[in-house]
Amino acid sequence: MFEIVLFPIDRSRQAAETAATALKLAQQHHSRLVLLSVVEPDQDDPAAVAALLDQARQRFQEQGMECEVLEREGKPAFVICDVADEINADVIVMGTRGLSLEADEPPSTASRVIQLAPCPVLVVP
Repeated sequence: MFEIVLFPIDRSRQAAETAATALKLAQQHHSRLVLLSVVEPDQDDPAAVAALLDQARQRFQEQGMECEVLEREGKPAFVICDVADEINADVIVMGTRGLSLEADEPPSTASRVIQLAPCPVLVVP
């Protein structure tokens, strides 16, 4: 059902906790798992992002799951949706720090992805 699972990852606790869900889903469906990290210009250290991706790939490999790794630059929600479209992802699995429901608060990355994604989004609280 899910041939391609896209897992956007950052250094948050929520992303680390969501990794188990992405792994389980990919294993159950024998999916191609794609890890994505988005570097925001002037906000992220590219070397730290590369290390994060390498560490995540190693953890998935230790669990018997091979995965692809992509690193892109830009605004996270837009890049996540663009990559999902580019690779024909069947589902995006991502964590959230809380969905903003207040009109005066800026929307979270997860809520923007939900609005813009070309495929279903599984948000893990």
